[in-house]
Amino acid sequence: MRNPEATKELIILKSADLFNTQGYKATSLSDITKATGFTKGAIYRHFENKEDLEQQALHSLAKRMFQEISTSIKVAKDFQDKMEAIFIFFDSYMETPLYKGGCPLLNVAIESDDTNPILRQQAFSMLSRLRTSLETLFSNAIKNNQVQSSINIDYYTTLFIATLEGGIMMSKLERNKTAITHAITHLRHLIKEISV
Repeated sequence: MRNPEATKELIILKSADLFNTQGYKATSLSDITKATGFTKGAIYRHFENKEDLEQQALHSLAKRMFQEISTSIKVAKDFQDKMEAIFIFFDSYMETPLYKGGCPLLNVAIESDDTNPILRQQAFSMLSRLRTSLETLFSNAIKNNQVQSSINIDYYTTLFIATLEGGIMMSKLERNKTAITHAITHLRHLIKEISV
């Protein structure tokens, strides 16, 4: 007899890769049954409907993303090393991604827009969490005299997220690392400019 929690987790993991690769709208329940090996009935025993599965899958992708970033940041000794951990995370998308399909934040933000308010809200929550994490890094760096106290934290946080996500988007489209490499190189220069 199967373990219900393990079954549910397997469905979420397989579905998350499908949603992140093919898109939430484009992924059918048949795609999910084929990828998981479970029947529609088995899937609906664990999820109210496809929308429920989409939400739980995105939550799983976000959890993996933030766990990976958080783990790398925690072991870094100072601001520059913490930012470098973030750069390495984004740089690795093309060669050793945590999940198929690229950045789940970027993918769901583009797809959900105003057509799926629940997924849009989850994407907004992911963005807010990333923004808050960077704001905290900048604030702590100022307190620890590692970054100039005069910087506008909101400005730099926005710039860093937009540059990294834009670099990922371009690299995925162009199927090479040039854009994300250029984006990270630029951000490294900015880090040097604002560091004490």
